[in-house]
Amino acid sequence: MYVPGGKAVYPSSVVMNVVPAQVAGVRSVALASPAQAEFDGRVHPDILAAAHLLGIDEVYAMGGAGAIGAFAHGVASIGLDPVDVVSGPGNNFVAAAKRAVAGIVGVDAEAGATEILVVADAAADPAWVAVDLISQAEHDEQAAAVLVTDSPDLAERVRAEVARRVDATRNGVRARQALEGVQSAIVLVDDLAAATSFSNAYAPEHLELHLAEPHPERFTGAGAVFVGPYSPVSLGDYLAGSDHVLPTGGQARYAPGLSAATFLRPQQVITYSREALAEVADHIVTLADAEALPAHGEAVQARFAG
Repeated sequence: MYVPGGKAVYPSSVVMNVVPAQVAGVRSVALASPAQAEFDGRVHPDILAAAHLLGIDEVYAMGGAGAIGAFAHGVASIGLDPVDVVSGPGNNFVAAAKRAVAGIVGVDAEAGATEILVVADAAADPAWVAVDLISQAEHDEQAAAVLVTDSPDLAERVRAEVARRVDATRNGVRARQALEGVQSAIVLVDDLAAATSFSNAYAPEHLELHLAEPHPERFTGAGAVFVGPYSPVSLGDYLAGSDHVLPTGGQARYAPGLSAATFLRPQQVITYSREALAEVADHIVTLADAEALPAHGEAVQARFAG
C-alpha cells in the first residue's frame, strides 16, 4: 500500500487502501509513506496511528516512485520482499512508476494527481461549485479542476466565486496554481448532451453532477459520480463508503476504483467425469483438427481407447 505524504497527510488513504484488502482476505500488508523531516525521517504519526488501528505493523518510510519500485522488486537490505500487488494514490510520478512495474506486480488503476469535473446547469449554486473545485485543487499544483456547463452566466459566476474564495483558504497558493494551470478550465457547451459526451470522453476521477435532472446512468466514464448539490467529493474522500483511490488520466473509461476486487483473482477450476468428457470428445477432436493441432484431440481419444 502506498500512502502519499508530500504536501498533505492522508490517514484516510490508509483506511481506503487497507480495509478493502482486509475484506478480500489479504494475509500480508506492507505500507509505505514518505519520510517526514519534522519527525526525524519517520513516517507521519497520523499515518502510523491509522496503520496501528488497522493492525498493520510493516511500515516503511519511503516515498514517490522509489517506494513503488521497492515494493515491486524488493529491498533485501531492509527485509522487504517483492509484493504481489501495489495499490494507492500518489502524484503523477507515482502513477508513472506503477505503470512501469505493471506486469512485474499487479497494480490498481494509476491514481495520479487528482481530478474533479463538475457538470452544472443554470440552476446550480455557483458558490458550491466553486468551493468544490477549490477543494480538489488544494491537493497539488498538478490537480485538474474542470467545470462543464451550458450556462455562460453560471460560468462567469463560478469564475468570480473561485477568484473571491481561493486566496482565503489555507492552501490557496497551491490551489490557485492548479486552477490556473492548463489542466483546469471552464468549458462551455451547447447543451447538456454535449456536456455528457465531454465528461465520458474525459473520464474524470471525480464527477459531480449539479443538474436539475442529473441522469447519472448516462455518465459512463468516471471513477466516482457524486449526484446532486449535497454530494460533494469531500464526502467520498472520507465517509460515503466509496473508496477514494480512483483512476485518473482517462483510465476511468476502463478501470474501476480500488475495492476488495482489486485484491481478488478469479481462478478457473475444471472437473469432468468420464461420462461428461465422452459427451464432448468429438467436438474437441473436431476443433483440434480444424486448428491443425491433432495431439489435442488425441489426448482426449486416448482416454477411451481399448
